[in-house]
Amino acid sequence: MKIANKSFKGRKLISLALTAVFIFSSAASVLLTSCKKDDGKKIRPADYGSYGSDLARKIAADHPDRKPYSEGEKATGEFIKEEMTKLKFEPQVQTFTTKNGTSANYVVKIPGTGFYDEDSEGKVVTKHRIAIIGAHYDNLPPETKKVENTKTTSKKGAETTALEYSFDGISDNASGTACLLTAMKAFSEYPPFAYDVYFVAFGAGNDDYAGAREFYNSLTDEEKLRIDVMYCMESLYAGDKLYASSGYKSLNPQNRYKMRRKLYQAYDVCFANTLFTNYGFDLYYNESGVKTDLNGDGTEDIYNEVSANKSDYLVFDEAGIPVVFFDSFEYNFTKMDEMKETKNLNLQNYGGMIRRTHDDSTAFLDSVLMEPDYDRDGDGEIDCSGDRLQIRINAVAFIIVEALLKGSDYGMTKVQYDEYLEKKAKESALATAVTATGSDISASAARKPASETTTETAEATTEETTSASATTTKKAAATTKKKTAATTKKKAAATTKKKK
Repeated sequence: MKIANKSFKGRKLISLALTAVFIFSSAASVLLTSCKKDDGKKIRPADYGSYGSDLARKIAADHPDRKPYSEGEKATGEFIKEEMTKLKFEPQVQTFTTKNGTSANYVVKIPGTGFYDEDSEGKVVTKHRIAIIGAHYDNLPPETKKVENTKTTSKKGAETTALEYSFDGISDNASGTACLLTAMKAFSEYPPFAYDVYFVAFGAGNDDYAGAREFYNSLTDEEKLRIDVMYCMESLYAGDKLYASSGYKSLNPQNRYKMRRKLYQAYDVCFANTLFTNYGFDLYYNESGVKTDLNGDGTEDIYNEVSANKSDYLVFDEAGIPVVFFDSFEYNFTKMDEMKETKNLNLQNYGGMIRRTHDDSTAFLDSVLMEPDYDRDGDGEIDCSGDRLQIRINAVAFIIVEALLKGSDYGMTKVQYDEYLEKKAKESALATAVTATGSDISASAARKPASETTTETAEATTEETTSASATTTKKAAATTKKKTAATTKKKAAATTKKKK
């Protein structure tokens, strides 16, 4: 691939350094805020309002029981189809049946413009690569007994009576489903992408990722070969931090960079934009460093940049496709059995775990995690939201869509190709200028106007002539001086001889 895009090599080091800065800075600012536009003209990144959080709460409220193959799951799928249609997409309904029942995936395939590359004959062609964005919309009701929790402790230390609550899967995975739809909404506001993008709402994710498996198996062999990356979202709300992780295939040192490059691009998008400044949002990565056998191959792996939480991404990871998995968790522990979603003292009914417990409830999580809206710029107007759910859904959707602009390893986007052509044109013009001079002048001189170069050459010639003339004059003066001295000496000798 002669002109394939290779400009991102080495960004991991930059990302790691920037991550360290943001992790430390976030410790001083735990309040997550989402702010509106300052002046009506400036466009903020990820400024999608409450669209996604409203959808997540609606899914949880209207369809709290979304168990795989249930009527609740079916109704949720129909709602997703309607929402995709409202966004002016035409979803394909991919119905499938397993031994446990019947479910459906909702798929939107958007063709891209393709990437520019050279074929074996050196001719420029466009190649189509695929990016998949997916989340499962079902949930799995908890099997554990509900722990009654009638008291919570406020930040000021006062005890308050909590709202009555029941499980509805707001975090797992109404939040991920809403993020998928938010990304679709944001996607439609961009010019055409180079990638062919497949948005998929997976059914029966809690039955061994049945929807994701059905979708992947439905792809042609040619489509499978064209997949560059799969983005997956799950449980974005309850965990202490929002993480991005790669798949288990990236644990192989020989494939690590190749399998994690898309992960690093996601970090780049977060750090290159003002997500922390505007929303207090950070994208973390797991650097616990615990040694454990993560992929079951009998070898201890270093527990970095991967997640112990499995989701629909696993199907694509098993196929050797790079994945980026977004979920909320807490990895700041030194042992695997200590890790959990949250250290929040008000969310410890199930040892700090939320997904698939009774604490995965809109009423309960909102009562603990929702911050008051406030006046960010001090102008007397409430302009910032304290809704963590809104912030995280919007930020992740923005990161995914913007990451698509980073391009592919298998060619260049139109913008990148235009830059490439411009660079080649400049290099060609430079080479022509150097050849035209007939001498080994420097590249900088070749870039100067011909008149300026001619003037410099004339000045150099004049300087050399002047220098040569001065040297000749000095030599002549020295010769005259010697002759005069010799003559004087002879005359003095003759005079002496006469006197004698």
